Amino acid sequence: MAFILFINTPLSSSLFPQHLSQQNKRKRKRKTTMAIPSLSLLFLFSSLLIPNLISSSPVQDPELVVQDVHRAINASRRNLAFLSCGTGNPIDDCWRCDPDWEKNRQRLADCAIGFGKNAIGGREGKIYVVTDSGDDDPVNPKPGTLRHAVIQDEPLWIIFAGDMTIQLKEELIMNSFKTIDGRGASVHIAGGPCITIQFVTNIIIHGLNIHDCKQGGNAMVRDSPKHYGWRTVSDGDGVSIFGGSHIWVDHNSLSNCKDGLVDAIHGSTAITISNNYMTHHDKVMLLGHSDTYTQDKNMQVTIAFNHFGEGLVQRMPRCRHGYFHVVNNDYTHWEMYAIGGSANPTINSQGNRFTAPEDRFSKEVTKHEDAPESDWKNWNWRSEGDLMVNGAFFTPSGAGASSSYAKASSLGARPSSLVATITTNAGALSCKKGSRC
Repeated sequence: MAFILFINTPLSSSLFPQHLSQQNKRKRKRKTTMAIPSLSLLFLFSSLLIPNLISSSPVQDPELVVQDVHRAINASRRNLAFLSCGTGNPIDDCWRCDPDWEKNRQRLADCAIGFGKNAIGGREGKIYVVTDSGDDDPVNPKPGTLRHAVIQDEPLWIIFAGDMTIQLKEELIMNSFKTIDGRGASVHIAGGPCITIQFVTNIIIHGLNIHDCKQGGNAMVRDSPKHYGWRTVSDGDGVSIFGGSHIWVDHNSLSNCKDGLVDAIHGSTAITISNNYMTHHDKVMLLGHSDTYTQDKNMQVTIAFNHFGEGLVQRMPRCRHGYFHVVNNDYTHWEMYAIGGSANPTINSQGNRFTAPEDRFSKEVTKHEDAPESDWKNWNWRSEGDLMVNGAFFTPSGAGASSSYAKASSLGARPSSLVATITTNAGALSCKKGSRC
């Protein structure tokens, strides 16, 4: 049972609890609906599998047979839509089939994949409804505003009373165990500084339109009920992750910010960036602070099911030091390159679709930066099952042994031929109460 917390009272110290809420909630049981096909349909379904199971030659690898069966089953489900509402996107199939998603919002926290799969956000807390789009005072935020919600100490699942555009005066500095859930409303964070996740953990950012983000700073900003402090000038990122862990950024539409759309630096790790639609931006995603900041060697980031779209130039992502799983994304536009890096990152590219631009000098997906070939030829970068379109090509490097990519593997890649279907609903969704999202 979720609690709805509307805040419309004047600011007081009683609104700032001093300890994290310890309330426990039972995980909701997932409801599964299975249609019962007729005998003739079962015959058709079986006929799709038989060719994969009969062979005149010996089976060299039984595991391949199992994989073939699974592929046939999934293909038949797509062809016979009455069997499933599934899309093939494991995150979406976890929750979007539920017509009562609005009553079961916190179920979303059980649907994460990749290195950020343990990010629970505000799953164990109350629901906080944002009723006021204002941001008049970053030091003493008004109850009912987004800033007031994100600085609280206890876990909160933050939703919105209706459509709104929030122009922040300063960075929105989040406290741990928070979910910002824009489903059911059109929520834009735009025209000012945007979201900062600094030295906190368990954050989910879902269903927002984040664009036209500006620099902030040289100002006092509150980051918890008990603390505010002086902020220097910010970079102007859409989402800035600084020393954060267990972070999930999912189903957002991001564009046209001052610096990066999503940047993760200074020892951040356990991050999944999924189902986002990114457009009209230069330096899209920086993962790793600098070539000399070796604390980023433990960084692990999953970039999955995103659509990198029109007007993008470079850094999708640009990696340093750590381990990066780039899986089942659709790259339809870039001007310089798609995936780059320096300082010996491990990049595992699997099942993506790369469509190169018309410029014959920009066909290469990869860019090994700030090092001679004698150095970067030893970096572990591989392309496995990627679909190269319009002359796109990936320059691999390193030994190529599978063991080298163990720390850069976070989920099973789907075939690149399915990328268009998997990413077709990337970005902020239009969800209506009482129907599937």
